Amino acid sequence: MTLIQPEPDVPGIAGGQAISQAQTQFFIPATSSLHERRPRTLKHGDSFAVFDHSGDAISGPGSPEGLYHRDTRHLSHLYLTVNGVRPILLSSALRDDNAMLTCDLANPDFFGDDGRVAVEHDLIHLRRTRFIWKDALYERITIRNFDTETRQISIELGFAADFADLFEIRGMTRLRRGTIRDAQVGSADVLLGYMGRDDRERRTHLHFDPMPDELTENHARFDVTVPPGQRCALFTRICCDRAEGGSALPKQFLKSLREAMQTLRQARNRGATIHSSNDLFNEVARRSVADISMLSTDTEFGPYPYAGIPWFSTVFGRDAIITALETLWMDPAISRGVLGYLAAHQATRFDPAADAEPGKILHEVRQGEMAELGEVPFRHYYGSIDSTPLFVMLAGAYLERTGDAAFLTNILPNIEAALAWIDTHGDRDGDGFVEYGRLTDQGLQNQGWKDSHDSIFHADGAIARGPIALAEVQAYVYGAWKAAEQLFGMIDDPSRAADYRDRAARLRDRFDAAFFDAALGTYILALDGDKRPCRVRSSNAGHVLYTGLAREDRAEAVVRTLMAPASFSGWGVRTIASTEKRYNPMSYHNGSIWPHDNALIAGGFSRYGYQREAAQIFEGLFAAATYVDMMRLPELFCGFPRRRSQGPTFYPVACSPQAWSAAAPLALIQSSLGLRFDVAAEQISFQQPALPYFIQSLSIGGLAIGAAKVDILFDRVGDQVVVKRAARNGTARIVTVT
Repeated sequence: MTLIQPEPDVPGIAGGQAISQAQTQFFIPATSSLHERRPRTLKHGDSFAVFDHSGDAISGPGSPEGLYHRDTRHLSHLYLTVNGVRPILLSSALRDDNAMLTCDLANPDFFGDDGRVAVEHDLIHLRRTRFIWKDALYERITIRNFDTETRQISIELGFAADFADLFEIRGMTRLRRGTIRDAQVGSADVLLGYMGRDDRERRTHLHFDPMPDELTENHARFDVTVPPGQRCALFTRICCDRAEGGSALPKQFLKSLREAMQTLRQARNRGATIHSSNDLFNEVARRSVADISMLSTDTEFGPYPYAGIPWFSTVFGRDAIITALETLWMDPAISRGVLGYLAAHQATRFDPAADAEPGKILHEVRQGEMAELGEVPFRHYYGSIDSTPLFVMLAGAYLERTGDAAFLTNILPNIEAALAWIDTHGDRDGDGFVEYGRLTDQGLQNQGWKDSHDSIFHADGAIARGPIALAEVQAYVYGAWKAAEQLFGMIDDPSRAADYRDRAARLRDRFDAAFFDAALGTYILALDGDKRPCRVRSSNAGHVLYTGLAREDRAEAVVRTLMAPASFSGWGVRTIASTEKRYNPMSYHNGSIWPHDNALIAGGFSRYGYQREAAQIFEGLFAAATYVDMMRLPELFCGFPRRRSQGPTFYPVACSPQAWSAAAPLALIQSSLGLRFDVAAEQISFQQPALPYFIQSLSIGGLAIGAAKVDILFDRVGDQVVVKRAARNGTARIVTVT
């Protein structure tokens, strides 16, 4: 993700094409806290929305609220009043499956002309029910009168569309914009439009039912009469980039809601299910699955998890691959969708403006006006050093999990191109390590997952000069080469399989010599452009364990260092230890805690047999989730030490939901249980299974391997976990290794 301060020495944007100021690191200013707002979010496909608890979108500087479609805000203001005043908030909740937002409101005191209370508060109930389906926001406002008298009520909806590009909302300044079109106002609909400088018209169509008593370019007023105990309903549909007629809105509302709920239910039911003895953890797991289902957009290749709301609701390569790895044990369809999409959009030529080289895998896709004009480089942007080896890693993991040789044979040319990129463009200086260095000043300065401008540094705090070889990237390359060994074995090419096996072995020795620091007790953060070690204790070392690159005799030291108080806060492992020069628990990458990072670290612990330490990370993240609104783990939170009876400190502009954070609790289940698959033998194994102390028993339902499905029960007895098969459909075997 990109949350980086602009570099002071970057020259102006070349070529005269861009009219943004030279804010080339795409800084997101923390002018207000998303956690303070605790926004309510909805998403379907390429559209998402952010509202306050009352269901309004309040426009203003720094506000992320509104309805978005393809990186453009199509509705920047939506404000409900009753008799000219804002109603009282009673409650606001998303359904457990994220299908629908419901806001319950009540009237405040209404005063007459004489200044006395004419209608007491809490007699008129309003329920706002809304969802997104196929690029349209639907809303039903139900008004019920609990008074003993008939009441005449004026309901007004104020609205506006600024058609701002997402990067403007994130803090970039544009010197010129396109033109807002004159609104077209009908009897029951309003069409708002914007002609961008990219010569593309963007439109927002609002349709109301029943016909408003007054309708202008910025508000709709309904005068309703509600007898005692009776109710009435108002319907609104807000379409992005299309105008839709058809049947009456009440019928469309119900039909579309059924379709939206059915689609989410099908996505949730696609994979295995989890249930535990801990009701709170069950809520965390349900929210995780629901968030991944909501964030996943159906493409022609299958489901693709968009990274996060509000800033990253689009295709990201790295994020989607890691999300797919975290969920692969439960739902392999996500991995297949990610692999298919990224293979189809792999770079085939050199394009310095996009940091593209043949064989490289996508970092980010943007569809807004600024991307189309080149004001930001992210239209199809390839500036990540790790997406390409991670792509090959995922292909190997998908083969191991599913045995789907036919699909992988189909994308084998893409896998081979990615492997070739690692050799030819990834290793820039031929030293056997993969380094990054941006091809344009417009691109990201740091291109690993810690992409802040100050996230890669030396022990004295000096910023590392590129090209930079990150520790975890070498681990991903190792994982890619081990995957290549599997993949070429699949197509019966033993010579190439052996070549990649030997490469991986040589990399392990070379990496250990260059990256392990006995004095630090762990692997260093990186090598800079002069091959000087960045002697910093960081969470990156945990990724070295995750892929198996670490020598067996180094694992204990790395685990001990990561779980020491300087790194492990009690909530999770910090991105860098509190002993390091640039440590700041409130920073984006220099001391904060990222759930996905911790999930990978726990996976590394599990690989080397440190199940108890993996369970400690699991417990810390679960405890953090219990303090978060909707028990939804955010993108990150601050790295302050855990204190008794207090929750974690939240990061002000963290995305929530975030796909790889949502997937973290699911990945932690696999790590704690030491879950492995052997498709050829139709065998599911559990290596030294453990459960965190907050889970006494756990059940996994419908876990698929090949054509078989099994239900499995786990019970903690003292320090041991007993594994039992509850049901089986097929011939799969369950094996426990203690």
